[in-house]
Amino acid sequence: MKPHSRTTTRNILALGLVAGLALVTGCTKSESDDSAPAQTTGSGDAGKQVAESGGGKTCAIGDYGADKLDLKNAVVGFSQSEKEANPFRIAETASIKAEASKRGIKLLTANAQSQFSKQISDVQDLIAKGAKLLVIAPLNSDGWEPVLRSAQAKKIPIITIDRQINAAPCKDYVSFIGSDFVAQGRRAADQLIEATGGKGEIAILLGAAGNNVTTERTKGFEDRVKAKAPGLKIVFKQTGEFTREKGQSVTEQLIQSKPGIKAIYAENDEMGLGAVNALKGAGKKPGAVKIVTIDGTRNAVQGIADGWISAVIESNPRFGPLAFATLDSFTQGKPVGEDIVIQDSQYTEANAKSELNKAY
Repeated sequence: MKPHSRTTTRNILALGLVAGLALVTGCTKSESDDSAPAQTTGSGDAGKQVAESGGGKTCAIGDYGADKLDLKNAVVGFSQSEKEANPFRIAETASIKAEASKRGIKLLTANAQSQFSKQISDVQDLIAKGAKLLVIAPLNSDGWEPVLRSAQAKKIPIITIDRQINAAPCKDYVSFIGSDFVAQGRRAADQLIEATGGKGEIAILLGAAGNNVTTERTKGFEDRVKAKAPGLKIVFKQTGEFTREKGQSVTEQLIQSKPGIKAIYAENDEMGLGAVNALKGAGKKPGAVKIVTIDGTRNAVQGIADGWISAVIESNPRFGPLAFATLDSFTQGKPVGEDIVIQDSQYTEANAKSELNKAY
């Protein structure tokens, strides 16, 4: 089945330090409006998530077929997909653990170490150990049927974060919480168009295959370039598997095969930083090849300040407060959004130094 599509109009949901999941009446946003939200400064705002709730598409515990329960007394299982060498995964896991601790909730955790078969067995093991609720950061979008069957048999609610699974919301799982990846790709394209003047040969360092993040970030970018900058020619596309090492090796190949390359779109910061290493190794000067990335890690934002990276589109990994607020509302019988989309900001030369404290 296809992932639940996002709606064109969404209500603004603000999540600060509030424990509940409160809908706040606010302005609406069209699907084509990809501008970043207003930047905020100061350490008090660092890490704060703002999300948009899917307009009208909600799920209540009765619809899902589960029973009400007290979150404080429930065991929650968290399945992390990738090795915690990537700053995004480190921050994501830390946020989940911190929020569980803050709420006094017993949390069981597992890390699949970037092996999908292990993640499936990890989640099955979390269920066997007594998890009554599941928060899953999926490695892949497909192949979740065994877990979904096991969870349905025990009426265990599932929330997925940062990547979608190809299943039905409010049937196979409750909600997806994450970024609008198509919009991220469009915004990355806008930044690359600005950095290059809309002309020249460009390359894409693709993320790992088999998940919606890579597919949607690529689609958003390519569609925007085609529509707004026909003078930009995508002459190279290869996966860097979301890792710094592979991003570096692929960029080394790129420099040899396409010496006239003008810019690189890296679908995460780690690949972008690998590209920077390759350019340094080739004797290139900062800014000689424009780079735009997605994530918002401290090293990538520092890369803007140092002149190696043109822009970074944020993808906020601090899911803990929003995930547990969603679970809290759901287990009390309140409807929650099937598709909860986080608003992400961005970093450019204009704000990289002043906003560095917000990076992770």
